[in-house]
Amino acid sequence: MLTVSLGLWQDRPASDALLTARAADELGYPELWVGEMATYDAFALGTAIGLATERIALTLGPFAVAVRDPMMITMGVASVADLVRRPVNVAIGTSSPLVVEKWHGRSHAGSAKALDDHVEALRTLLDGGKSSGYHLRLDAPRSTITVAAFGPKAVQIAAKADRMVLNLITPASAARLISDFRAVGGKRVTAWVTASVLQDEAAIEQLRRGVVGYLAAPGYGEMFAEAGFGDVVAFARTRPHPRELLARIPDELLESVGLLGDSIEKRLAEYRDAGVDEIAVVPVSTADDPGGATTLRELSALGAR
Repeated sequence: MLTVSLGLWQDRPASDALLTARAADELGYPELWVGEMATYDAFALGTAIGLATERIALTLGPFAVAVRDPMMITMGVASVADLVRRPVNVAIGTSSPLVVEKWHGRSHAGSAKALDDHVEALRTLLDGGKSSGYHLRLDAPRSTITVAAFGPKAVQIAAKADRMVLNLITPASAARLISDFRAVGGKRVTAWVTASVLQDEAAIEQLRRGVVGYLAAPGYGEMFAEAGFGDVVAFARTRPHPRELLARIPDELLESVGLLGDSIEKRLAEYRDAGVDEIAVVPVSTADDPGGATTLRELSALGAR
């Protein structure tokens, strides 16, 4: 099944998110992931999307557990569900030290324990129960809970939730994580995968910008090296200027974690063979394809939803 996730591309107008949402709804995709980066608050954006669309279900997040507590998340999800009269689910994760510590001024230490604690507390609160003295006055949204995972601890925690989501991952790495996930009782898996049917320079440049921050990161660097891009990873770990690193990223690296041009159907099959249940398409948005509507339309035509 194909669903859709907002790209929230930094080099595009923030309002492109609404274009993506409307296109996904009109094309009949069943679910839209509404994340949170440097522009809109996810609860505000989720409300705007719900009021501007007809039927698509929403999953908000992942919210960083070192930043948002369970009560805050529950109130936000219930508020959106009540205002838009639509199923609204939630995703949580540990996020990165950059976002947690630099943007929010919080400590990233202990995020794994907080992730585990949040799953239990959210389950109670979202079902209308009481936790630490608080319970909803709005109707309980009874949302599903998704955990964003990459490392082994997060994978184990995700098995306690309703779903695990993987981001920016090769099919081979996805297969290993899904094997570990199912070995501890996990069942449903979604992978966010960037996509573009356009192969012009604007689309490719945007995809390069989307991966540049991951190339030197622990775990991700090793994944890209295993996929045959060890030279790019080694260069990234010398901390070059981002412009120099962007110029070193080959199209083949982008294809290893994305759905691009002529390789889309082949890559979709590889993710499914890896055990992915749902692929959340993250459409590239450019001046020639605002909101990624063309990409969503062509993927919809594959009949793979």
